[in-house]
Amino acid sequence: MSSSLRESRETEPLLASASGDDPKDNVVAFAPDDPEDPRNWPSSRKWLMIAAIMPIDLSVSWGASGFSPAAGDFAKDMDISNTVATLGLSMYVLGLAFGPMSLAPLSEYFGRRPIYVFSYATFLIILLGSSFVHNVGAFLFLRVASGYFSSVTISNFGGTIADLFSHHDTGPAMSLFLWAATGGSPTGFVLFSFIAQGRSWRDTFRIMFFICLAFWVILTAALYYLGETRHSVILLRRAERLRKSTGDPTFDVPDELKQRGLKQLVGTALARPFRFLATEAIVQFSALYNGYLYGLSFLFNGAFHIIFGPTGYGYNTIGVGLSFLGICVGITIGLFTNIHQERYYQRRIAESQRREDAQDVPEARVYHAHIATAVLPISLFAFAFTAKPEIPAIVPIIVSALWGWSFYTLILMTLTYTEDAYKTYSASALAGIGLVRNIAGAAFPIAGRKLFLNQGTQMSCIILGAFAMVMVPIPAILTKYGKALRKRSPWASEHLQEED
Repeated sequence: MSSSLRESRETEPLLASASGDDPKDNVVAFAPDDPEDPRNWPSSRKWLMIAAIMPIDLSVSWGASGFSPAAGDFAKDMDISNTVATLGLSMYVLGLAFGPMSLAPLSEYFGRRPIYVFSYATFLIILLGSSFVHNVGAFLFLRVASGYFSSVTISNFGGTIADLFSHHDTGPAMSLFLWAATGGSPTGFVLFSFIAQGRSWRDTFRIMFFICLAFWVILTAALYYLGETRHSVILLRRAERLRKSTGDPTFDVPDELKQRGLKQLVGTALARPFRFLATEAIVQFSALYNGYLYGLSFLFNGAFHIIFGPTGYGYNTIGVGLSFLGICVGITIGLFTNIHQERYYQRRIAESQRREDAQDVPEARVYHAHIATAVLPISLFAFAFTAKPEIPAIVPIIVSALWGWSFYTLILMTLTYTEDAYKTYSASALAGIGLVRNIAGAAFPIAGRKLFLNQGTQMSCIILGAFAMVMVPIPAILTKYGKALRKRSPWASEHLQEED
């Protein structure tokens, strides 16, 4: 790693400090069995926290896909084309792209609890306000703002899981987090197709508001009952109490947990994800998969209306919504097949720890992705030749379940592999991946609608399948060359050196 000051600042954790010579006895840290350490909480308390955040995580995508069943009424009400109405989806997803880059460092500075509570409360106010506007420009501005503030789980849920579980035990919680994140779009379309049928888009938004409000009340009650989870914030508050109670100003947290200025913290958080995207092959591969898969997920909101709606199979709003059940089932199957993936990962970890040169094995996270990367284009090609009115609709819906499974499995692989590879710096790596993911999620619905209208369902799906074929080698590359890529990285190599 470079010895220059500039490079050393770039390789510090977001909350790191470069100075501090306090006596060891006055360093405030968690004891092995410290009850205030969230990792020592009882399992029931940990999973109650996860259960309270998961509905919020689902609702983040509902804010996007829940608009789609009502987009036709929105277009009529605003006297705009259906293509322009698609911007109501895209602008929300664009807001999701930029929220995590600023909300994540704020949560590390103030704690996770206030960011969850106040960011989502702001989203609720904007969501309700959106239902009263009569101007397209104002509506689209509010949609960007809605996405920005609702992105709180994207920026915080992974960190909350890391607060609660040790590094090698995050798998089950991460799999649930990703089930909600990937399943949010299709489940939102299913749910809100029932709500939007026979109702105006304004009524649909107001019903969404009350559903999300109920989730927020549950989340807020759970967070204030269970407590803060951010380790640095807990210890900083403990050190402050000790300074006040003893009159000794030397009590402080370990150097790596000391807070830098908020301006410097946010500046690093904004700059570092772009450095990861520009220089880190692992992040580039993960961003490519995330952008493409999430782009397809939101593209399907419009494409399924073309395929299964009045101009295709002839279904109404509810029928189009039910056509997403195949993807929902596939994603849910992925949650259960990941049990086998997690067991494989734990076996590899146990084998590594028995050796003298014990090292982490992020490449063990890629095991199921070798299958999923092949299933992805196969599912798109199969959908291309079955999604036609002369073939029963159940056939392409079943085929879409294969896409749902590969979607979940590949997204989970990219995020868990990135987190294992970069550890301390994974927040910046994941922020870069999330930026690409949501920019693609914003662009695909607009481009995809034009693609399906101009090329037809079959040719459009063949084109999408061809793009998926380009990404087939990625899991094999990570498995074979992942360790070499980590050694070349100034961020990932630091953890390899720690293991050595």
